[in-house]
Amino acid sequence: MKWEKKEIPQELVKDLAAKYGCGLITASILARRGFVRGEEIRYFLEADPGHLHNPFALPGMEDAVDRILAAKEEGEKVLVFGDRDVDGITSTVLLASFLSRLGLDLTWRLPVRDEPYGLSMDAVETFAREGGALIITVDCGISNIAEIDRAGELNIDVIITDHHNPQEELPRALAVVNPKLSDSAYPFRELCGCGVVYKLVSALRFALKTELYGQSLCLLNCRPASGAYTIEIAKMRNLAVTDTLFETVVPGMVKITETRLPRFLEGQQIFVWDAKLQTSLLSKVFGSAVEVRMMDAAPEIGKEIPHAAGKTLVRLRELSKIAKYSSEDIQELDVFINLFTSFIRRRERLFTADDSMDLQLAALGTIADIMPLKDENRIIVRHGLAALREKPRAGVSDLLFKLNLTGRRLGTGDISWQVCPAVNAAGRMGSPDKAAFLFLEQDMVKRDRLADELIAMNEERKRLGAEAWAIIEPMAEESLETYCGKLALAYGEGIYRGVTGLMANRMVGRFKVPCIAVSFGERVCTGSARSIYGYDLSPLLEQAADLFIDWGGHDFAAGFSLERKDWEAFLERLKTISRLIEVPDAPEEILRVDAELPPAYLTPDIFKVIDHFEPYGEGNKPLLFMSRDLRVAEITFMGKNEAKHVKLTVDTGAHRWSGVYWEAAEKVRAGFKPNDKVDMVFKITRNWYNHVETPQLIIIDLKPAGQPQPQP
Repeated sequence: MKWEKKEIPQELVKDLAAKYGCGLITASILARRGFVRGEEIRYFLEADPGHLHNPFALPGMEDAVDRILAAKEEGEKVLVFGDRDVDGITSTVLLASFLSRLGLDLTWRLPVRDEPYGLSMDAVETFAREGGALIITVDCGISNIAEIDRAGELNIDVIITDHHNPQEELPRALAVVNPKLSDSAYPFRELCGCGVVYKLVSALRFALKTELYGQSLCLLNCRPASGAYTIEIAKMRNLAVTDTLFETVVPGMVKITETRLPRFLEGQQIFVWDAKLQTSLLSKVFGSAVEVRMMDAAPEIGKEIPHAAGKTLVRLRELSKIAKYSSEDIQELDVFINLFTSFIRRRERLFTADDSMDLQLAALGTIADIMPLKDENRIIVRHGLAALREKPRAGVSDLLFKLNLTGRRLGTGDISWQVCPAVNAAGRMGSPDKAAFLFLEQDMVKRDRLADELIAMNEERKRLGAEAWAIIEPMAEESLETYCGKLALAYGEGIYRGVTGLMANRMVGRFKVPCIAVSFGERVCTGSARSIYGYDLSPLLEQAADLFIDWGGHDFAAGFSLERKDWEAFLERLKTISRLIEVPDAPEEILRVDAELPPAYLTPDIFKVIDHFEPYGEGNKPLLFMSRDLRVAEITFMGKNEAKHVKLTVDTGAHRWSGVYWEAAEKVRAGFKPNDKVDMVFKITRNWYNHVETPQLIIIDLKPAGQPQPQP
């Protein structure tokens, strides 16, 4: 392994530390990971939910809210339809529980047994027979064109909430809420399905709590500008800026009617900061005869946000967090917008304990779907994990107890390796409704039984996975020759449908090429495709789309189904497709060190830095440290049948650290002994054993002290 510690200018580190108020180690890690823009850094340094993006910036959101509120008003039957994985189950639970509390006539449904992924014809037609009027899809729907057309024929409206890649043709739904639509102006594409549902619920809460919902208003500010005056206006709807106007006017040169202001302001509520000052400035520009009806927002905002009281926008700009984190020059109007938005959020108490309960589900969906932990996903997961530690919601708490996770400091690893597989097992075994019932059930006895069922299904899933792998591995290896060494394929009736995704993942790890695992049903073949880094699956599947019943997914994980009668045609098509696959070379394994810690810095205080960068996961890997000249105090070999692993204790002088070095027994026996000095690359974790938490190193590589490190 090669060790790489990227060189970064010390001045940059000092500037970041000074500007953002963080320590030098934190600043150096940010710079080394390429986070030097304020817009990125704020999601590592800020946890306030006020930094979440406005849900109404998502396409179709207001139409979706209007239709749901109309369904509530008219007492219409509503169906929430979700997908069978963790993201789909949590999405269904989140929306169904919220709408039920609102009093809607609601049912929910997930694909069970051998039903296809996504909205089905049967679900649409059954709901129509029951007198249904509105279907809301969650974590699915973006590829269900025929099913949604059928709903329209049956006079059922459909709202799609999804996060999967849209295909060229969009379903003809009443509203499509998806951050990945080509015309989406939403600032972050990588929400999970449950994240999109959380946004919908947040938008509904806003609509129900404040009279501002659906109303347009303007924030106006007039300021001197080199012998002239600039009038800047932001038009807002549901706290999202929908339009802006900047007009620079020399006093006495034009009448107000000759500017764009009257048309822009027509019919709007106009808010200003310091009405007395704004009236005076506008009089200088247009004369005292011109009267602009305005409301002074400063007094009310000052009551809710005391640090803003009595200050000018110029002064508040100097204190503004939005200015600190912005890469562009922040104007007084930007500060006003931020203040007004924060004021409404606080006054209306838009973030409550209910949000904390909801974010537990959104965090599960985000982690399970391996969404990048960047931007607002960091706030979603951070708050969700904090709420899980403090007061897990019903159903989740029962599952944590069964998994022996109660009372510990839950991290993303606990969720991804223990909680999510147990929930996912319900869907893989054809009973995702069992997981949904667990999270919705109020009776403790029933929840206990359901949690046991999920654990049992996960054990059965493991058994089926082991049986499937015995079939898949040799078949996939043999298929490489057929597909030019660029694609691996395994298929058959002996592969259980619920484990194809897991098997495709395992195939990628084994063969390092795009892989497809397919389960044969009586009439339909259902497949999962997984890719390697740098190769997008969408073009591959598009070339066979005419053979599919349906297909869709993400860039590196997708699924499809097709009739068994089309299987041979699909195999021939794959032969042609595989010739055109350009698999990027696997990158050489390089240990990219985030920070070098001198032995004196290797103290428990380092957890302050480590915790700062949580949550860890996709797009934000655990921090990797390097230390030199550490003394090996103890070496213990570990393993049940064969001692393959090593427990290593290193002495820094003031502290001793216990570390685990996996699959390294042979290397340590051959090259190291107690009292040796070593250089080491490692992660720092918390080990939980017998209800006691202790610091622990996870050793990644080890070399004799002073040995030159090969550079990439």
